[in-house]
Amino acid sequence: MLHGITIVEFEALGPAPFAGRMFTELGAQVVVVHRRDENHSPAKSAQSPLDAGKRSIALNLKHPNDIEIAKNLVAKADAIIEGFRPGVMEKLGLGPEEMLAENPALVYGRITGWGQTGPLARLAGHDLNYISLSGALHYAGLPEDIPQTPATLVGDIGGGALYLIAGVMSGLIHAMKTGRGTVVDAAIVDGSAHMMNLLMSLQAAGALSDTRGQSMLDGPHWSRVYRCQDDRFISVQCIEPKFYREFLDRLHLTTDPIFANQYDRATWKPAAAYLEQKFAQSSQDHWVELFDESDACVAPVLSPQDAKSADHIRHRKIWQDENGVTLAAPAPRFSTYSPPRASIPERDADRAAILAWANNDQGPKK
Repeated sequence: MLHGITIVEFEALGPAPFAGRMFTELGAQVVVVHRRDENHSPAKSAQSPLDAGKRSIALNLKHPNDIEIAKNLVAKADAIIEGFRPGVMEKLGLGPEEMLAENPALVYGRITGWGQTGPLARLAGHDLNYISLSGALHYAGLPEDIPQTPATLVGDIGGGALYLIAGVMSGLIHAMKTGRGTVVDAAIVDGSAHMMNLLMSLQAAGALSDTRGQSMLDGPHWSRVYRCQDDRFISVQCIEPKFYREFLDRLHLTTDPIFANQYDRATWKPAAAYLEQKFAQSSQDHWVELFDESDACVAPVLSPQDAKSADHIRHRKIWQDENGVTLAAPAPRFSTYSPPRASIPERDADRAAILAWANNDQGPKK
């Protein structure tokens, strides 16, 4: 889908390499600038599955000659992505002002936790800190528990990498139409807050409360996870009345007064307590079988390894073994394009091809 687009990625931690990997899955040519140590050898680091499909060159960005190489790469690229703290690329002479002067159509993608501006911009932080301050962590969990979210998904990936990708893609389209580049400031604190807008829109219907456990998605007995007899878990989220009726019917609870008024907050706690005892009486497999082929909106909580054997996951080939690691298949899917399987490059393995590309009009291909 992005054939002909070349993106230069500067090695970083967190969401930037995830974004680079997704760009390769979409068909872009991604050149990753790995770190090179003072002895001009590629910095030792374990190979990352997120580098699969990329081309690698190792540079020491403290060395003037390597800085010139980096500038040449950026001058030839359609876009770059970097995940350093604000000001680092400017100190290296690789900031957006310098690079856009060299390459006016460049899309300069920057991803940080706090953003390029603001009181916290130059301070350290991690995924959990960003989504805490943005408000995205508030509704994560039941009222009697501490807030908890899946590691890195809401911040680094959802609010970070995917917003960087959307920004760079938009910038590329704009550059193709106008010849003018842009700087993308993808801040995890921004993106994670923006993802809350769907939830915040429930305020208009009175379905969202500032008090944890009193909203449609964080308190009801019909929107939570239950422990089964075998210490595995089952998820329930039958939000709409017709799905709720199907849920109650499968459990033979349609005449129980506790469950009669789905949206009565006063019944949520006793109803949840009843269901906790109910689900604890049988195994996860029992409940999966009971709710099989129903619209009750019930599903087992599975690890990625366990999910491999689930019929739907197997049918769509979602979890796959790649380079000795279990990874999810590329998403979204297209009717006209399928990403090729990709290998992880050795660090600096593509140096000659990349340097040749930086100095002529040939692409950095092996």
